[in-house]
Amino acid sequence: MKMRFPFPILAALAFTAPVFAQDQVPDAVPAASPPPEEAPLIDEWEGIVNIDVSVLVPDYREPWNSGQPSGGSGTGFLIGKNRFLTNAHVVSNATKLVIRTTNDPEPHPARVVHVAHDCDLAIIEAEDGSHFDHLKPLTFGGIPKLNTEVIAVGYPIGGDRISVTRGVVSRIDFRPFSHTQVDSHLAIQVDAAINPGNSGGPVIQSGKVVGVAFQGFSGRVAQNVGYIIPVPVVERFLKDVEDGKYDHYVDLAVSDFPIENSAQRKALGLNGGGIGVMIADVEPAGSAGDILKRGDVLLAMDDNPVFNNGLIRFEGELMDMNEVVERKFAGDKLKLSYQRDGKKTETEVTLKRFDPYVKLGEQYDQRPRYVVYAGLVFQPMDKNLMDSHQISDRAANYMFDNFLTEKLYVERPEPVLLTTILADEVNTYITPYAQSVVDEINGVKIKSLKDVKKALAQKGDKPGFVIIKLLEKGRPLVLKRDFADAAHPRIMKTYNIPEDAYLGAE
Repeated sequence: MKMRFPFPILAALAFTAPVFAQDQVPDAVPAASPPPEEAPLIDEWEGIVNIDVSVLVPDYREPWNSGQPSGGSGTGFLIGKNRFLTNAHVVSNATKLVIRTTNDPEPHPARVVHVAHDCDLAIIEAEDGSHFDHLKPLTFGGIPKLNTEVIAVGYPIGGDRISVTRGVVSRIDFRPFSHTQVDSHLAIQVDAAINPGNSGGPVIQSGKVVGVAFQGFSGRVAQNVGYIIPVPVVERFLKDVEDGKYDHYVDLAVSDFPIENSAQRKALGLNGGGIGVMIADVEPAGSAGDILKRGDVLLAMDDNPVFNNGLIRFEGELMDMNEVVERKFAGDKLKLSYQRDGKKTETEVTLKRFDPYVKLGEQYDQRPRYVVYAGLVFQPMDKNLMDSHQISDRAANYMFDNFLTEKLYVERPEPVLLTTILADEVNTYITPYAQSVVDEINGVKIKSLKDVKKALAQKGDKPGFVIIKLLEKGRPLVLKRDFADAAHPRIMKTYNIPEDAYLGAE
């Protein structure tokens, strides 16, 4: 199951200016030792390219605006004919891409082909791939062993030429990915310097790529701690996009609780051997929502026994049990063995994506959605919105913080907030309603932004008025309909709003 990470991992973002806050700049890293004589010649790394990116950051405070221009740079590397692999965070919200090789300063326009924000990977291609036909693609290896040496190659801050840093593999674990802030996958910790601009670059061992550099801690948290995306995650992404589209990771959408107490194991009727983990919670909209229940004991996944600490022996290694699900795709089957009330049962679940997670994480490459009416701005709740508006309303923050734990998404799949009130004589004295969660409009229950557009057009019990009920607000917000309808075009013109709604691409 995906998790929101509770500690300050910082992505080694491509953007050299906005990457780190002023108090989060990493400490200086000692210079890497010179490579041994057997290291590959730099010409063999021509397939490792510098990526310059122009970005348009969406404006969630005024969602009808185009956004704020920005830019930066990162690294990518050739994996096939005119196919370059990089990080999703390098190309997120990009409006223009340019790639260069280390021996050719000529800029070559490029475009995004596939992007997977949930595992921070992307594929780009040059608009004219003939410039790169002579380059040799890099090949992939496997998962490197602990305490073995790797080198990170890329274009970090501080220069235009290729850079090489060296370190050892210090940990292989199921870790949070900082790009979305809600997804967790297998990751490899290394002590090679991973700096802004290294993002998307290959990490190499014995001439083969064993990972993609993507994030690290700031110097104040830990010294020389970087993370790379391992080959199994990369290979899953590449297989997913073979049909021309990315279908996202699937989730079992359950949380577990270790059964390490001997009395608890006895009470549950477990026969020892350290097998079995308790199901602590099940998301009703998840893959196992209509099969597993809280309190069940999960015994095995695809015939692999689950240990009482939530680990599983998979491909010869002890891993988080979610790693079995990680290797599967939308529509795949997962065999489960579990115990309920002392009775063992075997079943299969069909795996799918768990959409409610998405609202809790950062989102990219999409235009903010909204509805404006008589100066009232309605927007769907998600992390981008909560952060940009710095929402302080108690009910709104409760809704966001407990969206999963209290299963609030069942009743409201897409909560809507009245984020802003654009001042006009028709809406005077109602600013205290701003940042509130919308409950009803004209008697219609609001479960998504589309409901807002429809409800505003309807006439309720009092057709002369527009009546909006907000959570934890004792009195409804009321507008006189004919005044509001007359004021609406005036407000749109005053605030230079080109369209009164954007509900998303069809």
